[in-house]
Amino acid sequence: MMFHEAYALSRGYDHIAGIDEVGRGPLAGPVVSAAVILNVDYVPIGVNDSKKLSEKNREALFDVIMENCISYGVGIVSEKIIDKINILNAVKLSMKIAVEAMKTPPDFLLVDAITLDNIDIPQKSIIKGDSLSVSIAAASIIAKVCRDRIMTAFDRYYPDYGFAKHKGYGTKSHFDAIKKNGLSPIHRVTFVHIC
Repeated sequence: MMFHEAYALSRGYDHIAGIDEVGRGPLAGPVVSAAVILNVDYVPIGVNDSKKLSEKNREALFDVIMENCISYGVGIVSEKIIDKINILNAVKLSMKIAVEAMKTPPDFLLVDAITLDNIDIPQKSIIKGDSLSVSIAAASIIAKVCRDRIMTAFDRYYPDYGFAKHKGYGTKSHFDAIKKNGLSPIHRVTFVHIC
């Protein structure tokens, strides 16, 4: 999973950031992106696509990545902005915010499945990048843990929807809660159609 990083390093880039997002498909809550520059001398064991890891492993790797990476940034775009500009533009915006939040600016980007036309930094878009690049996989873990924590916090404000359990995704219990209670303030209106 270091092939793409090695390629960029061989061309003289020093600070290679992996970028990924979480929350493109849910009915509620923000989309969250992370950008991570790993220390190539210390790549945590077990880093993989966040969807392939248990919650316990993600949480443990989150701490290790945060403690040992060169730099990271997180970008959060709310459901209100998603409804205004659409999900693809919201994903690109969240990725831009994540890059701009980094204390050490990257000089090359490895991006999961998207080309960022709103960022003037050399980049490579990689389909299924979270399974092919350790930097993108690390970003996917940071983004996933951050978003899950946000949705768990929202569950305390809106306990009738089960956000801590399904994290805003369209499960049967979530649809049943919407039918019973209507939309909460954090639902994406453009994603939810109730007859």
